Amino acid sequence: MSKEADNFLDAMRDVRPIKADKRVVLNRCTDNKESQAVRRQAASAEPTLVVDPLTNVEVEQLKANAILAFQRSGVQHRVYRQLRLGKYVIEVRLDLHRMMVEQARISVYQFIRDCLDNDVHCALINHGKGEGRASPAVLKSYVAHWLPQIKEVLAFHSAQKHHGGTGATYVMLKKSDKKRLDNHQKRQ
Repeated sequence: MSKEADNFLDAMRDVRPIKADKRVVLNRCTDNKESQAVRRQAASAEPTLVVDPLTNVEVEQLKANAILAFQRSGVQHRVYRQLRLGKYVIEVRLDLHRMMVEQARISVYQFIRDCLDNDVHCALINHGKGEGRASPAVLKSYVAHWLPQIKEVLAFHSAQKHHGGTGATYVMLKKSDKKRLDNHQKRQ
C-alpha cells in the first residue's frame, strides 16, 4: 500500500458509525371501522359518468342548403368573420355521415369534450346536407340545435365550399387558460 493509504487507515481506526434516529414516525390510523368501510365502498363504487347536456328532442328541420350561423355575445366581429371565411386552421374534424341521431349526439358531445381537453380552438364537423333523402338535413338540423347548448362553443358557421360548404360547420371553441396566456405573451 501507499503511504497515503496507510495514513488514511491509521486516521480512521477509531471511527464508529453514528446511530441515526428514524426521521419518519408512522402513526397508525385510529379511524373507526365504520368510516373505513364507507371509504372502501366509495373507492370501489363505479365512477360517475358525465351526462352530456345535449337534448334529443324534435328540432325544426332546416333546408339542405341553409347556412348555419351562431355567435355568442362577446365574440369579436373580426374573429367571427375570420371563422366564417375559413381563415382559421382546422385542427380536427368529425364526420357524422351515416350516423343515427343518437350516435351523432354522443359523438358531437364527446368530440367537443376531446377538443377542450386537447386545447383545440377550431374544429370542423361534417354533417352532410341529406340531399336526395325523404327528410333532408336531419343531422345538420340537430348539430345547429346542439352546439349552442355547449357553453364552450363560442361560434359556428357553415363551411366554405372547399371544406364541405353547407354540409359542414366550422366550430370555434373557448381557449384554455394556458392558450389565452400564450397568446397574450406573444402580443407583448
